[in-house]
Amino acid sequence: MKNLLILLIKIYWFCIPAQKRKKCIFRISCSKHVYEKTIHQGFIAGLKAFKYRFQNCRSGAHIIENPITKKLQIILPGNQILEEEEISKRFLN
Repeated sequence: MKNLLILLIKIYWFCIPAQKRKKCIFRISCSKHVYEKTIHQGFIAGLKAFKYRFQNCRSGAHIIENPITKKLQIILPGNQILEEEEISKRFLN
């Protein structure tokens, strides 16, 4: 199953050029993140990573500035907070 998930991601990368893919709010793209999790931690970890990213990489995220650290953060639809280091650079400009 691990190899099937890896193959599906590679087919996705091959069939849909990077410039045509939906832009991710995370610094590491969703497909790359799921690919890495699957390679290093196995099929179940890859599926969990996919589920998490699918649920949180959607509209409804809000960018805020932390009043204490003065760094940007993003609040995901599930109320989880991402730090500036995890946010895609295109949102930080």
